Amino acid sequence: MEITLENLHSFPRAEKAMELHKSGYNCAQAVYLAFADLYGMDLDLAARISGPMGGGVGGQREVCGAVSAMALALGMLYGYSDPADKETKAALYKRVQDCSAQFREITGSIVCRELLGLTKDAAAMTGARPNSGKIPCRTLVGLCAAILEQHIAETE
Repeated sequence: MEITLENLHSFPRAEKAMELHKSGYNCAQAVYLAFADLYGMDLDLAARISGPMGGGVGGQREVCGAVSAMALALGMLYGYSDPADKETKAALYKRVQDCSAQFREITGSIVCRELLGLTKDAAAMTGARPNSGKIPCRTLVGLCAAILEQHIAETE
């Protein structure tokens, strides 16, 4: 199924991520927690690991926190721990690049401030509301979760 901003509710983990965001988790936490069961991580630890990525990495409005969490989840699912494992590293980077490219194709950017319609000078820690951007953050959270959900399904 082609992922669109209109069909995100068709993806169970996207729905879960959007509910987590609605309950107060930041963008990165919402995406990362929606998949925590797949990497056997309790929610407290998952929230702590992904928390700093919110707001475009610590509120700096750089790379979207939901996109960062998507990369973290891909690392947990397909990552490597041996620094000599160049093949797995390359495959992981390709997964991250492919998923990020799909997000960018739909939204036009992977940069938080651009997604929120903020200028670079006004972007950091402005307190921009998560649903005040060009595309609401909750929708971006659902999009990342849907992309990741579909990626996992297609690779298994």
